Amino acid sequence: MISRKHCWVIRRYNGSHTCTRATISQDHSKLDSVTIVEFIKPLVEANPSLKVKSVIAEMQSKFNYTVSYRKAWLAKQKAVEKIYGGWEASYEALPIWFEAMCHKEPSVVVHFETMHAYQGDDLVTDIRVLHRVFWSYYPCIRAFRHCKPIVQVDGTHLYGNYKACLLVTVSQDGNNNIVPIAFAIVEGETSDAWHFFLSNLRQHVTRDSVGQISDRHEFINAAVARSNGAWSPPRAFHMFCIRHIESNFLRKFKVPYLQKLVVNTGYSRMVREYEVHYQRLQERGEAYSNWLDRISREQFALAFDGGYRWSHMTTNLVECINSVLKGARNLPITSLVKATFYRLNELFTRKRAEAEARINAGHVFSEVVTSKLPANQLGSENIQVSCFDRQNEVFEVREMPSGLQYAVDLRQQRCDCGEFQVDRLPCRHIFACCANQRLDWQVYVHDVYKMDQVRRVYRARFRPLGNPTTWPAYNGPRFVPNLFLRRVTKGRPRMTRFLNEMDTRILRRPRRCRQCGAKRHSHSRCRQTAGANADRDAQ
Repeated sequence: MISRKHCWVIRRYNGSHTCTRATISQDHSKLDSVTIVEFIKPLVEANPSLKVKSVIAEMQSKFNYTVSYRKAWLAKQKAVEKIYGGWEASYEALPIWFEAMCHKEPSVVVHFETMHAYQGDDLVTDIRVLHRVFWSYYPCIRAFRHCKPIVQVDGTHLYGNYKACLLVTVSQDGNNNIVPIAFAIVEGETSDAWHFFLSNLRQHVTRDSVGQISDRHEFINAAVARSNGAWSPPRAFHMFCIRHIESNFLRKFKVPYLQKLVVNTGYSRMVREYEVHYQRLQERGEAYSNWLDRISREQFALAFDGGYRWSHMTTNLVECINSVLKGARNLPITSLVKATFYRLNELFTRKRAEAEARINAGHVFSEVVTSKLPANQLGSENIQVSCFDRQNEVFEVREMPSGLQYAVDLRQQRCDCGEFQVDRLPCRHIFACCANQRLDWQVYVHDVYKMDQVRRVYRARFRPLGNPTTWPAYNGPRFVPNLFLRRVTKGRPRMTRFLNEMDTRILRRPRRCRQCGAKRHSHSRCRQTAGANADRDAQ
């Protein structure tokens, strides 16, 4: 009590600090990370990938006070833990959540790999250390039956308190929509981890004659080699992403002007087109063509892949899913798994409604067909058709005025241009033959592009788990994280992505000197600066 001013002064308050003035001095100590959590909690709950800079801006606009980056980062971490729970508790909740999922939908696939837990030298029987987990929801497994028989696989690091990697597999429906089909959380991108993931993927999700596209990671190649033929012809076909081949080529030879030629070699649909690009590369130097020869042509060139790529040359689809899940990659493990469940449910619900609306509007084929085939129909007007073998449906066509000739085999569904085999859609030469013989071109459109097939992709529905109090009692061991994988460094984690030629050489602008304004050198290496220093020394 201050007697002269007739008021009370609060010296200490043990509760949370909630009263703040509109303007706070820059040395205010009460606006700590605990206080900031109460204000940013709704923002983090709505968007777990909220940037730390946004937290600083929010505090600046609210209190006219600029908090430090570390204080804002700590506040965000505490908000994540307050909303989604702690990391150790999340590992304990994971088997309970998966058991409830299997109870609601017995067809879901979940495979754990655990290790023994020790307390000192004694074995603890009721505790297991989580090593790896693979899961695929039943609607995703069912959806792949009606998608293109092609999968793209990739891995991405998680940002949590424990080092781990998220492995993802995606496919594509006939309407060019991305369909995630399987996930796994492993200790890292090792040979054993990839073997665990690909073995479960091959056993529970994919079918025969499936194509797999990945980067040229040595551990993926090792996992494919030890799969006992499960990912080898004729059961499966392993192919490489052309962008990663381009990056590997650029890292090896440092010749940016040849990277486009390597890409064009891979995109060649005809053998003669491939040979032209390959010859040009060989003329620049035999070392370049010899490096490319170490990669099987069937694994990177459209002209030799047997049509198993479905015109997919990169792993961009799975990279898109990695970016979508980026906001959930810093969450505890159970929250990450739940994010895949609820986001897939939202995706399937939206795409199912879109497919139903398109069918109700009277569309038989997907948007891919309606956007691409009219151009091929118009391009078939200047093509001459010669019936080479009417009984076996073999034709010879000639483009005018270029005079280029192509052989078309409708029964074998082949055309020398290669477009028909790659896309499973009639090219302009197929349209010309159908018009000449009065055949129905729709017969030669693959079933995957029909809207009825697209609707079947999203027919299966996710079942809600309901109230946790109604879940069956869990009687299994308690899961704990691997303490050897815990991040021990203080502060926010550093960026785990290593920038390569695809990031820096293509996107980065040329370096410009601030002394003379010229490109490709810095101020410290500028000749004008060196000359000025020499004149100064002479004086």
